Amino acid sequence: MSTPLSTRRTQFASSVLPAPSHAMLRRVVREPRVLFGAALLVLLMLIAAVAPWLAPFRPDDQDLLNTLLPPAWAAGGTAAHWFGTDALGRDLYSLAVYGARIAVLVGFAAPLGAGLIGGTLALVAGWCGGKIDWLILRVVEIWMSFPAVVLALVLVVALSPSVVNVIIALIFVDWTRFCRVLRAEVVVIRQRDYVAAARIAGSGSFRTVIRDVLPGVLPTLITLMSLEVGIAVVAECSLSFVGLSAQAGVPTWGSMISDGLANVFSTPWGLILPIACTVLTVLATTFLGEGLRRTTDSRLIERPELKP
Repeated sequence: MSTPLSTRRTQFASSVLPAPSHAMLRRVVREPRVLFGAALLVLLMLIAAVAPWLAPFRPDDQDLLNTLLPPAWAAGGTAAHWFGTDALGRDLYSLAVYGARIAVLVGFAAPLGAGLIGGTLALVAGWCGGKIDWLILRVVEIWMSFPAVVLALVLVVALSPSVVNVIIALIFVDWTRFCRVLRAEVVVIRQRDYVAAARIAGSGSFRTVIRDVLPGVLPTLITLMSLEVGIAVVAECSLSFVGLSAQAGVPTWGSMISDGLANVFSTPWGLILPIACTVLTVLATTFLGEGLRRTTDSRLIERPELKP
C-alpha cells in the first residue's frame, strides 16, 4: 500500500530536521566565561534595581563642608563616605550606584533595538536574496562608512540630549553590525537540508523563516547582543562625558569621569571609581560574548583545534 504524499513529506522532514538537544544548554551553563560574565551583569542589574536602598545618600545631596574627601580607609576619610566625595560634596559611592541605572537602561535597551532592526533586515535580505539583498547590503555599507562616534554625536545633538535619544541614536548607529553578520548566517542556513525539507513539506516562506531559519541564527544574535551591551555602555559614557546624555543632575558614569578629571591629581578616586565600574561592565560582556561564541558556534564545537 502506497504512503500518502503528505505523510512521506512529514517523514522526510523529520528525518532531516535536527533533533532537539540540551547539549548546547549544558555547554553554556558549564562555560566559566559565561558564568562569570552573566554573574557580573546580573549583579549590575540588581544594583541598579535597588539603588535607593544601597546608596546611603541621594545623588543630589551636597555637603559643601566636606568636598573632595578621600575614601574612608585613607587619611582624612570618613566612614560616612566610603569612596569619598566630589567637588560638590556628593557621595561618590552613591553617584556610582545611581549611575548604574543609566548604564543598565542604555546597555540593554540599545542592543535590543539594534538587534530587532538589524536581525529583521538580515532575515529579509538573506532569505529573499536578489535585488532586495543587494539594496539592503548597499544601505548597510553606506551607513557603516560614517564614523560611529560622529554619527551618534550628530544624532543626539539633532534630537536634543536625553537618555531616550541616546538609546535611539545608538540603535540607528549599531543596527548595521547585526544586519551584516546575521545576513551571512541566514544565507548559509538557507542552504541546509532541513530548510529544503520544510519547503518540500509545504511550509511557506514566513513559517520556514520563523521555525527553521530564526532558531539557527539565535546563538549568533545572542552573542552579538551580549557584546553590544558593553559597546552601548561605553558609548553612553562617552556621550555623557561631553554632556550629551542624561539631563543635568542625573548621575552617570561618564559625567563622574568628566567631573573627576578636574581634580584627578588631588583626589583620583573621583575618576577611578566610575572608570572601574565601566571596565568591569565591559569585561563582563566580553567574557559572556566569548563564552557564548565558544559554546554555540558549531564550527568551534566540531573542530576544537580552531579555538583561539
